[in-house]
Amino acid sequence: MPQNKAAGGWLLLIHQIPPKPNYFRAKVGRRLQRVGAVAIKNSVYALPQSEQTQEDLQWIAREITQEGGEATLCKASFIEGLRDAQIESFFQTARDADYAAVGEEARDLASELPKKLAPDDERRPDWEAALARFKKRLGEIAVIDFFGAPARLAAQSAVASLEKRLERQATSESDTPPPKPSEYRNRTWITRKNIHVDRIASAWLIRRFIDTKATFKFVPNQGHRPKEGEVGFDMFEAEFTHEGDKCSFEVLVERFSVREPGIKTIAEIVHDIDIKDGKFKRAEVPGIADVIASLGLAHRTDEARLDAGIALFDNLLHLYRRKR
Repeated sequence: MPQNKAAGGWLLLIHQIPPKPNYFRAKVGRRLQRVGAVAIKNSVYALPQSEQTQEDLQWIAREITQEGGEATLCKASFIEGLRDAQIESFFQTARDADYAAVGEEARDLASELPKKLAPDDERRPDWEAALARFKKRLGEIAVIDFFGAPARLAAQSAVASLEKRLERQATSESDTPPPKPSEYRNRTWITRKNIHVDRIASAWLIRRFIDTKATFKFVPNQGHRPKEGEVGFDMFEAEFTHEGDKCSFEVLVERFSVREPGIKTIAEIVHDIDIKDGKFKRAEVPGIADVIASLGLAHRTDEARLDAGIALFDNLLHLYRRKR
């Protein structure tokens, strides 16, 4: 399971690969990628320290030396220069890319499926094989997702949506009754720790337009069961979370019929940052994505990130109201 920080420190593999044979450098690169290591300098790869990661890097180091190269494996902590938060962001970026690739493939396949799926369609075995491949790949990425990459939920939701389509059990949006606003006041809203754009924006939307007295609780992604009075959002199998290609913010806007001027623009920006599919092609996305990323680096607690994020989205709403 993803961890919040490298509590046990870091492992660094420092290596020099011989020029021959030519294929060996690519082979080592694939091995490092498979165990989840990220490069922090040329030929210096890092992993959070654990028994498993140490064993993984020991095998790779041994393979390098057996081929005539040099490899040093050491335990490390960072005092000057790189900070733990920066290194953690390297891991999240790498896993985000992995998750985004799976999510995009699953959404592409779902878009190609016929509206009515026949049980005896001759293409079904191919679709089911692709689904199994996506699920297997998600499991492989999750094993090396040490710091809870934000794109994980979007990929899981895309694969789950595809699975429902193939099972012919998916419901249309009109089949989902709208929530009663009175039932969602003065509630505790729970979501995953290490909040990023979708959870920050969703919490802001909840506080401003759904439950003005909402309190928020940040919990592990897996293993938490909502208590009485708690409402889950942007978590796997939560009451309000990704649906199809919609992020949690879009789902909340739609389900609670939030029609405030400027909300549609914000929803498009949040979608493009969170899902990474370029659906709306908003020009503001790179800049706002950088601002959101800066909140994670500047504020180590979810509470502080949320306070800063609420101020950010208040300002964005004020801006986009004026641009109507």
